[in-house]
Amino acid sequence: MLTVADVVRAIEALYPPQTADDWDRVGLIAGDPAAPVRRLHLAVDPTLAVVQEALDAGADLLFTHHPLMLRGVSSVATTSPIGATVTAAIRGGLAMYAAHTNADKADTGVADALARACGLETSTPLVPEGSAPGGSLVGTGRVGELPAPMTLRGFVEALARQLPATAGGTRVAGDPDALVRRVAVLGGSGDRYIDIARAAGADVYVTADLKHHPALDAREASAGGTPYLVDCGHWASEWLWLAHAQQALRATLDPMPIHVSTLRTDPWTFVVGANATGGTP
Repeated sequence: MLTVADVVRAIEALYPPQTADDWDRVGLIAGDPAAPVRRLHLAVDPTLAVVQEALDAGADLLFTHHPLMLRGVSSVATTSPIGATVTAAIRGGLAMYAAHTNADKADTGVADALARACGLETSTPLVPEGSAPGGSLVGTGRVGELPAPMTLRGFVEALARQLPATAGGTRVAGDPDALVRRVAVLGGSGDRYIDIARAAGADVYVTADLKHHPALDAREASAGGTPYLVDCGHWASEWLWLAHAQQALRATLDPMPIHVSTLRTDPWTFVVGANATGGTP
């Protein structure tokens, strides 16, 4: 029977931890490397509800994109959300592992999954960072060409059909009838890469968590032109990767059952007063 250590080796072969950013906290969060693993559970966020879902499914290891303790903590008492989550996992015999920026950058990682959802058949890193062990390219984001030009509206509508439903939907800045072909993507928070997307010649930049001032400054700098901006939400932009990770891990862990979480951990539940036409307030 495979152990936690065996599954971790399979994960790290796909998403080498040494490619993670220096500030990141990736790797085994909780669990005994020698413990057996009969079922693997995948999710974006290690919330208490996701831990309970994994336990209810009979999982022995929860593999998430986001780390549980990205910032330092001094206590894991059950009086805090982090403490309650760690305690539930340990009591249930559930190991926890996270691959974050290393999964963002990897071949078949988060950026690749988002690029494919955008219709890019091939792409290269938006910010190349060399090669991972084994020779695959790694780097932040992806950029590539659509098979044929599309209107911005048609492009976003096609992308929205690939994304999970969220309360916030997908926000767009740009002329809906403008033609786009060159696409840059970055799953998760990406406003600091807008200038890099522009320098890469992108017609449209797909990311999440775009704040008011960076987005407004970018639209002013482009004088209404490219790159147009698409904010599809943090969780939604990274959720796409779970199916890719599931398929990649099955190649080495089969016949172990690998389940993708069905819980929506996007924090927003509803929107009031959205103005889809972009008219006056």
